Amino acid sequence: MLLILQLWFPLSKKTKVCFFFIDGFYGRPWTMEQRAELFQREQKWGLNSYLYAPKDDYKHRMYWRDLYSPQEAEQLITLISTARNHNVEFIYAISPGLDITFSNPKEVAALKRKFDQVKEFGCRSFSLLFDDIEIEMCPADKQAFTSFAHAQVAIANEVFQHLGQPEVFLFCPTDYCASFCTPNVSQSAYLLTVGEKLLQGIDILWTGPKVVSHKISVESIEEVSAVLKRPPVIWDNIHANDYDPQRLFLGPYKDRPTDLITKLRGVLTNPNCEFYPNFVAIHTLATWCKATPDQESDDQDPCYSPQKALTVALTEWLQEFLNTDQPGGPQHPASRLRKDPSEEEPMQTDMGEAGYVPGPDENPLYTAEPLTLEDLKLLSDLFYLPYEHGSTARTMLQELDWLKKHTEWRSRAQHFDEMCEAVVQMFNRLSNAPNRSILYDLYNYICDIKSGVGLARTYVKTLSGHGRPSEHVMNDDPEPWGFRGGLSGEFQRMLPGHGNRDLFKHPPSTAVYCIRPFCPEDKVMNLITQQRVLLLDLETPPLPHCALVMEDEITVCGYALALMDAKPATVKVQLDASVLKDFPSLLTVQVLPRVTDPSPAKRMISQLLSSLKTSGSTGVLCEVRHSDRRMLDFYSKLGSFKPIQIPGLPQDIIVLGARL
Repeated sequence: MLLILQLWFPLSKKTKVCFFFIDGFYGRPWTMEQRAELFQREQKWGLNSYLYAPKDDYKHRMYWRDLYSPQEAEQLITLISTARNHNVEFIYAISPGLDITFSNPKEVAALKRKFDQVKEFGCRSFSLLFDDIEIEMCPADKQAFTSFAHAQVAIANEVFQHLGQPEVFLFCPTDYCASFCTPNVSQSAYLLTVGEKLLQGIDILWTGPKVVSHKISVESIEEVSAVLKRPPVIWDNIHANDYDPQRLFLGPYKDRPTDLITKLRGVLTNPNCEFYPNFVAIHTLATWCKATPDQESDDQDPCYSPQKALTVALTEWLQEFLNTDQPGGPQHPASRLRKDPSEEEPMQTDMGEAGYVPGPDENPLYTAEPLTLEDLKLLSDLFYLPYEHGSTARTMLQELDWLKKHTEWRSRAQHFDEMCEAVVQMFNRLSNAPNRSILYDLYNYICDIKSGVGLARTYVKTLSGHGRPSEHVMNDDPEPWGFRGGLSGEFQRMLPGHGNRDLFKHPPSTAVYCIRPFCPEDKVMNLITQQRVLLLDLETPPLPHCALVMEDEITVCGYALALMDAKPATVKVQLDASVLKDFPSLLTVQVLPRVTDPSPAKRMISQLLSSLKTSGSTGVLCEVRHSDRRMLDFYSKLGSFKPIQIPGLPQDIIVLGARL
């Protein structure tokens, strides 16, 4: 499971609404001071529990059998006490699944002993996690248990009863999302066993359709609830970033209807590894949890508006950036606790009694402007959510895509440059914000996005003739900072599926295509013959109303022909008069497989349809073979072409029609 820090709010067995935060991510653990600051935020925003499960606490996972030393025990006791002082329930979790032998009584005793030690520290709530482990049992366990699920359930039930059946006890299954279930959720033997055998006092964690779920529907939760025989606790990875060191998620909690609240035992969100950037993730989830029909909302959810929740969160976060006396600021007492030498305050320049004053014709001194709410909105748009860019980021990608494909674009190039400049200015203001602790968590991300935007900006200026050719963009031997990703990036670019899940759905083409009118010298009949068009008489083809040819750097790679009157061209098939009345014209398009970018073909079709409509046509027919999945997919994505039933056609022929 992609564990970072998490939040959840369950409806407990006594129907009391609770809110939880979970610390269980892969990476450098948060400091005790940061956790204390977290408890303050939880109390302020109405979240009242905290699950301790950091993967870098070796005695939580790798060395789970070992008891805590006196020094470690003192830290945990302090943490539990601090949580209680802020009305936050501390939940301790163990992940023994890496190497536990379920059938060994000594292993079970070691697990109980570890929980008993933490119970002596003042902890009253517990969790047992079996995520991200191998599912193959050892020979001894295979003899003792009929399945992996039976082994896990037996251990969980025994520990739960040993601890006196605490009010909060969480169980994380190995199959914790729908995509892991075989063959599906409702027929999963593993989940059916867990639902049937796990004691009802134990709550079960679930991430939704996927590990990182785009959307979680009420229907999907009702399905898994029926299998588990209890409502699940959602372990939500919507803000998790430990799987991609170049991504940060500052968008709002969204795509989870508030109707889910009554269907769940609780919700946990798994936010970013970095402590301070999680302000938005935590704040917007807290808003979602408390959503009521009285709040302002959008059309999709009458109780909650993600965009309005984001604005409220960013407004509050801005004050922390600007106020050095806020938690995390250099003047705050917590920032002076246990300071590492590497975290000393940056050196300040001694200006002396009289600072430098520039002359009347010299550049003025640089003055850092204060960070604004618009800066933080832009920051959120650039680092939004796993399946979605923010509105400004989408606009920038669309503009760059358009600028690469068109020539009449001076005003739009200026608009793109202004958006890039806004990113640079946001970076400058953020870099000079008083609260350095938040900046340090954000700096690598904003520096990377500033560099990427700068490369795109330079490239567009080169295209417009207003800048020198960009060597670090166009050169075959760029500097190391001109390309990104390292070995991981190399592997991804070599894999066949790379780019299929890009959030920008129309990535810029890597090839240049020329679209021009057909001329007699063009040898496109070979392409027509390869297509074996039935609706077009190849022996005596009529002159096309309009014909376009597409070329790449090799040769002709596609064409599009349009006939105003389809009747003379359809001599091979007897078309019904009503069909020709609605669709009097004919269109045929063919593009060679080496053309992977659909944009040129779309432009040809758009021009032909416009020409036919201008000439008075009311509709157009085209033919596709059923086996030509590429062209079928292409026409289906256009949206305007629909299948037409024509008697007498071979079974492998599909005729599509579009009204003009």
